[in-house]
Amino acid sequence: EGHVNPQDILRIKGREAIQRYMVDEIQKVYRSQGVNINDKHIEMVVRRMLQKVRVDSPGDTELLPGELIDRFTFEDINARVVAEAGEPATAQTVLLGITKAALNSDSFLAAASFQETTRVLTEAAINGKIDRLLGLKENVIIGRLIPAHCCLEEELTDDAGVGIEAEAGHKEVEGQIEPRFQLPPLETFWESIR
Repeated sequence: EGHVNPQDILRIKGREAIQRYMVDEIQKVYRSQGVNINDKHIEMVVRRMLQKVRVDSPGDTELLPGELIDRFTFEDINARVVAEAGEPATAQTVLLGITKAALNSDSFLAAASFQETTRVLTEAAINGKIDRLLGLKENVIIGRLIPAHCCLEEELTDDAGVGIEAEAGHKEVEGQIEPRFQLPPLETFWESIR
């Protein structure tokens, strides 16, 4: 009989069915070894693997067909377009492997900490990406308190603690303090790592 292809379950039965299937199958492996793990830990990993959608039709949005985008960002974009009486985009949920899911993080610091560090940091520098420091991993990397809804107004230091000069600080966005981290221009970046 064998195992069912998870991509087929996602395509035929949908997001909830693949989440339940993956949690159950992973738990079977751990329980067969006498290890008990709370479902919520596995659910977090599976949720991360299902975080992206692939755009089928852009509708009246500025999205591109085939573009991978965060599910919540996609929903926000569609909500704005619908509020303006436009046609929303359509997309399909994508099941990414653990490695691909980690490398497709919106945080380049979190992605760089996982694998392909040089490639991820180089692309971030070339594209002038800004890391909003919204997750746990990127805040731990630069030595900040984790975003646990406390101390969010604490100022960042000038040195981001990653061995390169970084533009770090706060930016006020819609009345809220938004931490940010940006790699320096590419020329400066290469000079700083030599």
